[in-house]
Amino acid sequence: MLRSEQKPFDEIQGYLEGEKKVFILGCDGCAQSSQTGGMPQVLAMKELLEGAGKKVTGHTVIDFLCQKALVASRLRPLEDQVMEADSLLVLTCGVGVQSVGAMVQKPVHPGCNTISLGGSRGEWRGTERCLECGDCLLHYTGGICPLTACSKGLRNGACGGASDGRCEVSPEKPCGWELIYERLKEVGRLDQLKQFIPPKEWNKQRPRPELLSTSLWALEQRNESSEEGRG
Repeated sequence: MLRSEQKPFDEIQGYLEGEKKVFILGCDGCAQSSQTGGMPQVLAMKELLEGAGKKVTGHTVIDFLCQKALVASRLRPLEDQVMEADSLLVLTCGVGVQSVGAMVQKPVHPGCNTISLGGSRGEWRGTERCLECGDCLLHYTGGICPLTACSKGLRNGACGGASDGRCEVSPEKPCGWELIYERLKEVGRLDQLKQFIPPKEWNKQRPRPELLSTSLWALEQRNESSEEGRG
């Protein structure tokens, strides 16, 4: 399970600056369990955005946004609403936002930050990964995480060491920043590359003290120990 919390509304409004229409997408998996992206939260966000003068072209909640095939099939009947929007606001973990960005030719904005529970639960059968960094950057990079797609975790552009589109550190991988460039070009947001992404506050990636005494933390640690035992 990935635990998330909604970003401050002022931050979300900043992402939507200059946009008039937005489609809201929630997740009935981890985000619903975290009470950050289920239908009640989607409807509450719709009310906030409309109160701020935005037109919400549509909204829905999908069982698991981390499943790209499911995202594509569930959004197909809502294609007109999605295409009318300037962008999608996605209320879920970093893996879900990346999956949506990969399947929809529209800008995507993260409405949540993924909170660290320790370990590496940001794993899935797809290529999307989440470091549970506590301060999601996907708005700036077209829905591709620079911390995981780039082997060096660079936040402000490529290092210059790539060759034929392959990473110099991990030649079996494509250059993460080349992927980001192509995605931003595809959705007409290359201007995002002019924005400076501030240094990360890596303390946000540490599990929070208030979580360490919860049953959720104990369950996650027990599950991780079981996985290591099977390995």
